[in-house]
Formats: sequence, C-alpha cells, structure tokens
Amino acid sequence: MIDERIGQELSPFPVGDVNPVAQYFSGETYFCMISDEQVPTANVTFAPGCRNNWHVHHATKDGGQELIVVYGHGWYQEEGKPARELFPGDVVNIPANVKHWHGAAADSWFQHLALEIEGEDAWNEWLEPVSDEDYAKLG
Repeated sequence: MIDERIGQELSPFPVGDVNPVAQYFSGETYFCMISDEQVPTANVTFAPGCRNNWHVHHATKDGGQELIVVYGHGWYQEEGKPARELFPGDVVNIPANVKHWHGAAADSWFQHLALEIEGEDAWNEWLEPVSDEDYAKLG
C-alpha cells in the first residue's frame, strides 16, 4: 500500500495496492478498481517519473480506453505524434489498435481513471518501455 501521507495529497479516489501489471511500468505504480459494472473503471497512480510501456488495446470492433486525469501532471503519447501534457480534468480518448503510453511527469505524482471501452475480441498487448532518453526530452 502507498504511504498514507502521499495518499492524502492525491485525489479522493482510493490509491489501492501495487499495480498488478507493474512489470510493464518504469517506476512505482498503484492500482485500484473503482467499478466492475457497466464500464470497468480503475484509478491508476504513478509516482514521479513513472510511465507505462508502449501498449495497444486491440479490438476487432469498438474497444479502446478513456483516461480521465484526476491529479497531478502527466503525459500521453501516440506513436508518431508529439506527447501531450495532461492535467486534472483532461480526458484522453484512445481508439482501439493505437500504440501509445501514458504516465507521470518527472516531478509530479499523477493519477488517472482508466475506463476500458467494451469491444469485440478485445485484449491488451504490452510492448517496449518508453526510453529514458525520449522521456527526458519531455521536460
């Protein structure tokens, strides 16, 4: 469980425990399932500098993911596009089959709600880490 003092500084959503897919993150990350009903929703917490690997939410129809930023400063990037800064209140709609990553800025804790959009034949593919060199260029 995350240090209670850190949890008090973040959003009102529960931080949870160590992320069950932490092996696909560069740094400290936590995960709490908020709801399994209608639209599965999780609160994902990233320590400063933590980001997930490049990955794809595959689906043959519909699918994808929506992120709603609830705390801190972070980044989102799709392959071949510039990274986008994220702040509380920002929403990112990620279509199925788009390679991307997201995570915290180097100097900020970061939380987002992750909503899994229902799709046919949906599955996640974890890919290579975001390089330290590319991440450092974000500032």
